Amino acid sequence: MQESTANKVAAYATSSFTEHLQRERPELLPFTRALPTGAAVTAPLQVPHATTIVAMGYAGGVLMAGDRRATMGNVIASRHIEKVFPADRFSVLGIAGTAGIAIDLTRLFQVELEHYEKIEGTLLSLEGKANRLGAMIRGNLPLAMQGLAVVPLFAGFDTGANAGRLFSYDVTGGRYEEHEHHTVGSGSVFARGALKKLWRPNLTAAEALAVAVEALYDAADDDSATGGPDTVRQLWPVVYTVDSTGTRRVPDEELGAAARAVIEARTIAGREA
Repeated sequence: MQESTANKVAAYATSSFTEHLQRERPELLPFTRALPTGAAVTAPLQVPHATTIVAMGYAGGVLMAGDRRATMGNVIASRHIEKVFPADRFSVLGIAGTAGIAIDLTRLFQVELEHYEKIEGTLLSLEGKANRLGAMIRGNLPLAMQGLAVVPLFAGFDTGANAGRLFSYDVTGGRYEEHEHHTVGSGSVFARGALKKLWRPNLTAAEALAVAVEALYDAADDDSATGGPDTVRQLWPVVYTVDSTGTRRVPDEELGAAARAVIEARTIAGREA
């Protein structure tokens, strides 16, 4: 009896928390929820969407930043949403797309990495983390086909290579390693233009922060779904850096100073024009 129980436990043991849920409680996975169908559905589902995320490499690590606005159609659904989260000690995740599903996927991914570390006794490699995130996004494809897509950015410090790395995805879970910088979300076209002009190799962390704020400011200037730095409400982007010491959330004091520097420089330039 004891041997049978041990064999049964071994058969079900897995370092993947997502696989465990798929086997035991599939209804708890965010991408297994069914949308209503039939004549009762007369209009597209209106849900909050999160944009815009920018990420870039700098000397010794990577930085990821997200604005604070979520939209629902032509309405601002939230001015306080957070779109960048630590995945574990050496990686961060930025969400764009359907906000509710994206946040649930983020929480599941965080538990996935924590579960792996507890079962295996070691951190999953950065490459392994990127692959597992791709599998989760692929699981959401049926909902993405119905307009509820999630397209994140993933970045982290590769302790083996001793370097920061950045990964983008498509709605099918396709994973692509990006070099230098990348953006996602409705304001990404405008943010990418700023990054192309302002980014350069071997930026310091402080310089990378200034570039990220500038890129988000440019996106907000042309994209109504992106919220710029709000000096009235004291709302700043959410920014994380990741290097050999781990993840770090940039304090509001630093963000406020960087945002005010951008605003002041543009005000002076406007007066001199």
